Amino acid sequence: MQNGAREDTAHRTLLIACGALAREVVDLIRLNHWTHLGVTCLPAIWHNTPQKIPEGVRRKIRENRERYQKIMVLYGDCGTGGALDRVLEEEGAERIDGPHCYAFYSGVEGFNAQADEDPTCFYLTDYLVRHFDRLIIQGMGIDRHPELLPMYFGNYTKLVYLAQTEDEELQAEAAAAAEKIELDYEYRFTGYGELESFIRQAH
Repeated sequence: MQNGAREDTAHRTLLIACGALAREVVDLIRLNHWTHLGVTCLPAIWHNTPQKIPEGVRRKIRENRERYQKIMVLYGDCGTGGALDRVLEEEGAERIDGPHCYAFYSGVEGFNAQADEDPTCFYLTDYLVRHFDRLIIQGMGIDRHPELLPMYFGNYTKLVYLAQTEDEELQAEAAAAAEKIELDYEYRFTGYGELESFIRQAH
C-alpha cells in the first residue's frame, strides 16, 4: 500500500480508506489475492477533526478518478454529520454502510441492537488497542491530568474490545486498557465483519 495511488492502476478499483483501517484492508487484499484493488489512505488522526474527512475524500476521488474504473470509500459517517455522504453523492462514489467502524466490524444491525441494549459501552478495535495510550491516555491528556478520567468515562461502565484478530497479546492490552480507565472488560471477536464483504464486491 502507498499513500497515493500508483501509476499502473488503470482499469482497477480504488479503495479510499481511513488510516485506522489500513492494516486490516491490506491484510484482506493479501489473504484474498485481490490484485485488482488499489488502496490510498487518509490520516487516522482525522477522527479527532472529522470536518477534514469529507473534503479529504473529495480530493482523493478527484485525484484518481481518471485512473480507476470504480472508487469505493471505507469510512462510516465518522462524525461528519452527513457531510461525507453529501460529498460522495456529488462525486458519484459509494461508501461502506454504517456510522463508524465499530458498526461495520460487528455488522450494522447487530451493533445497533447491542448499543440500544447497553449504551454505556466504550469500544476498541485492534487499531485502537494498539494505539490506546497515544490516542486515549495521551491524546485526551489523561496522563497529565488524571482528574479528567471521570469527565471522559464517568458515563461508561464497560470497555468492549471488538477484535478483528484472535491475538492474545492484544487481548491482554485491551484488558489493561479497561483497567486504566476503570471500566469492566468484555471481549468480542468480530473478524473483519462487513468490511470484508464490502471489499469483496469491489470489482
